[in-house]
Amino acid sequence: MARFLADPPRALWRLSLPVLGGMTIHTLYSVVDMVFVGWVGPQAVAALAYNMPLLFFGIGITIGITSGVTAVVAQAIGAEDKSRANNTAEHALVLGLVIGLGLALAGLIWGRELLALLGATGDLNQLAWSYFQVFCFGLVFMVLSSNFRAILTGEGDTMRPMKIMGAGMVLNIILDPLFIFTLDMGVRGAAVASIVSQILAFLVFIYLVFIRRSTYIHLRPRHFTYQWSILAAILRIGLPASLAFMIMAAGGGVFNKILTSYSYYAVAAYQVANRLEMLFFMPIMAISTGCVTLVAMFFGAGELDKLRQVIRYTLSRTVLIGLGGAVVIFAFAPWLIRIFRPSPEILDYGVSYLRVVAFAYPLIPLAMISGRVLQGLGQGMPMLIFTFMRVVAISAPLALYFTMVLHKPVEWVWYSMVISIAVAASVAVSWLRIYLGRLERLPRPEAVPEPEIVQSVVSG
Repeated sequence: MARFLADPPRALWRLSLPVLGGMTIHTLYSVVDMVFVGWVGPQAVAALAYNMPLLFFGIGITIGITSGVTAVVAQAIGAEDKSRANNTAEHALVLGLVIGLGLALAGLIWGRELLALLGATGDLNQLAWSYFQVFCFGLVFMVLSSNFRAILTGEGDTMRPMKIMGAGMVLNIILDPLFIFTLDMGVRGAAVASIVSQILAFLVFIYLVFIRRSTYIHLRPRHFTYQWSILAAILRIGLPASLAFMIMAAGGGVFNKILTSYSYYAVAAYQVANRLEMLFFMPIMAISTGCVTLVAMFFGAGELDKLRQVIRYTLSRTVLIGLGGAVVIFAFAPWLIRIFRPSPEILDYGVSYLRVVAFAYPLIPLAMISGRVLQGLGQGMPMLIFTFMRVVAISAPLALYFTMVLHKPVEWVWYSMVISIAVAASVAVSWLRIYLGRLERLPRPEAVPEPEIVQSVVSG
């Protein structure tokens, strides 16, 4: 804790850079799968693209809950309450097991029908299901690994999770061509390769935490005692974030459906371009994760001056990163899309998307960082509201209006996304500014129940 207080900007980078490595590696799982599947053919790419909203749904629930785990663990450590930190970690693993099993079962029962609902019919449905079915069998290991990473991040250890994920990524790169081409498993082989690497990463976490016991947090499953206050603290922060990711996943499904009216090539191009965007936004997402840890620790310790310092620093640096990403993406869009060996149609749609949405890249960090800062302060609801506004209230209705009513070309779908990002960023920054202005009167996150705080911020 003392080393973070001494130099908050440096502490932010010390926490964020390993997270950046880990997130980049995590994103590369889907990018590598998309690249190798691209060598199979455009129909295989489209089949994988139809999977993305469902995969993002499961991953989003996990990321949301783990953000709550990280914040609550960090707050407990900042308040020097190790017993609460340990118990929070134990609750996190139980919660992860329940979520992982629930998602896997739901996917295996309804996955094929959901893919059809998203537009994957006929042969495309069979190809898409061959990937998703295998993915469901590995969900428990993926969710539990994410919870282990969240626990370690909450205690300020971001380096070892990055190394574990890096090893898994290298293994995935080796296994992809083996399963896809050598064993002739096609799209299903990409899922098998990813799941095998995820299982091995999970086993390494088990070794570090339970056998080697080389973490600050000490887990004692036999002495686990359920406490509603801890579970409520995790869910208060993490559940709105999970709902936000669920909304984004549903929005991705809606956009897939809209783009299907143009061509399945448009769907494939949209998902390919999203993979590239995720790579370019990894630094911002990593910094936001490090920011949550610092904000929660400083808030738990009552260091409000340091809290404001790290928020200002984080916002300024991430906006610059977004601006740099916009320039690179706009200039090199055709060459970047060609990494996936696209058909000419996929290339045209993908370049069109990137060169429109790139104009919103400097605005994305404003909403993302504002929401994550509020999570660190114990407030999960604002991120949900920002996401609902962007996806449900603005971008999806606008895209449907432009497409179904005005019969505009596909570029107008991209315009709807840019408009929604600009509005959400404005609201997020205003919300954060108002909340920080009132923070001086809130000595602890528990002092005022979240609904009252949200109501006061909205009315202010």
